[in-house]
Amino acid sequence: MHPAPSIIVFTVLSGLGLGLVFWLGLDLGPDWGAWRWVACALALVLAGGGGVASVGHLQNPKNAWRAFSQWRSSWLSREGCLMVAALGLFALYAALWCLADLRLWGLGLLAAGFALATVYATAMIYAQLKTVPRWHLTPTPCLFLASALVGGLLAFGAARGVTGAGFPTGAAFLALLVAAGIAVWWQTAAAGARRIAAGSSMETATGLGSIGRVRPFEPPHTGPNYLLREMAHVVARRRAYQIRLIGAVLGFAVPLLFTLLAWVAGDWALVPAFLSHVLGMLALRWLFFAEAEHVQALYYGAR
Repeated sequence: MHPAPSIIVFTVLSGLGLGLVFWLGLDLGPDWGAWRWVACALALVLAGGGGVASVGHLQNPKNAWRAFSQWRSSWLSREGCLMVAALGLFALYAALWCLADLRLWGLGLLAAGFALATVYATAMIYAQLKTVPRWHLTPTPCLFLASALVGGLLAFGAARGVTGAGFPTGAAFLALLVAAGIAVWWQTAAAGARRIAAGSSMETATGLGSIGRVRPFEPPHTGPNYLLREMAHVVARRRAYQIRLIGAVLGFAVPLLFTLLAWVAGDWALVPAFLSHVLGMLALRWLFFAEAEHVQALYYGAR
């Protein structure tokens, strides 16, 4: 499918911000110092900025409020409602913590739960689509949740690195980096095994498979149209491999090296680790959309 920049920015930034909300809501880290201001502000800016970016792909952005009304049947609507709830709870939690020096564990835990639920709802927008086998038949929710958790933890460490909070770096960084890398590999490998057909083809659609391979006598249209541009985006294998390699290196390998360096040189090393992870996730998320193949492309001759 055509990778819309607004959706890429939304899914990456909101995932990072909500992941940071999750870790802050668990009452991790010291209560003192300026780092809590930086961490809370970073979480709200990332998640809020991602939410604003999501409006960019709408034909009429002023009607975005209507998306909240279909929460009973739409994962998109559930995502919006959960996002508002998560950020509202966290904003209250952050205000009490930073302004009144009051850290309510129950409120933070509730915000953390809503943050993960929002990420899951975002993933289910794509995972529910049976017409896109790469999303529906692969562990898409695991990919989104793992990316949010590791990105949020790196943002958590970057806030410490900027302010010099000095809270010791734990092995959780390494464990989550490895786990997120495995989740990305798992989703990619599973997606590669399920091409556009996923059990459907021109042969099964026409019932002529017993005769041999079927191809259209003439193309449905004389030129490109909206469906071909938006729902049958083509990415060359070589280019996809290069982008996936860039995403793996920037998103996981480089942050892993800087995380190891943080044990020796200090938490400042987690700042470039976080920035590198953001760039890597932007590349991988672009590929997530660009490689998604809609089954309706079979009608236009796709194999």
